[in-house]
Amino acid sequence: MKKLFFSLALLALAPLAQAHTVMYYADLSGPAEAPPNASPGTGFAIVTLDLDLVTMKVEVTFSGLQGNVSAAHIHGPTSVAGAGTAGVMTMTPTFLGFPSGVTSGAYTQTFDMTLASSYNASFITNNGGTVSSALNAQIAALDAGKAYVNIHTNVFPGGEIRGFLAPVPEPGTAALGLVGGAILMRRRRTAQV
Repeated sequence: MKKLFFSLALLALAPLAQAHTVMYYADLSGPAEAPPNASPGTGFAIVTLDLDLVTMKVEVTFSGLQGNVSAAHIHGPTSVAGAGTAGVMTMTPTFLGFPSGVTSGAYTQTFDMTLASSYNASFITNNGGTVSSALNAQIAALDAGKAYVNIHTNVFPGGEIRGFLAPVPEPGTAALGLVGGAILMRRRRTAQV
């Protein structure tokens, strides 16, 4: 029985020994904008931070926009999770290479977050004045649900579709819960004997 618990514990901890990545996900829509709009446009975004390589991978897919894309970036932090507006955290005026002048598209780009050019200069200034302090502020905003992806168009200059990024649970989290539950059940049985 001890071998089983030890094996489960090692299995649960295995993902922790791998790369230190954190993934965030958002559904993008017009009703999620501030103020909300009736755009039929939809999309999704996945942002993956690699804390070992200090990179941020941004993946966005969108379609059905009423206007042509003029800019896309991540805003934050808002004062309340999942609501409000905030300034741009990432490079301005738009992500490097983001599709422009289109109503649908897909985008994947990895940014070196040790470079000042990966951020909005005012975000760095307003968050300690260094790239390191800006990265910490960005991570805190993402973890708290206070950052959102926004796609701006010529029809909706303030943003046609957006979505707040939320952390995606790690696959190992469920395994840790199972191991913790198994150990707790064993302790309860031992205490009752």
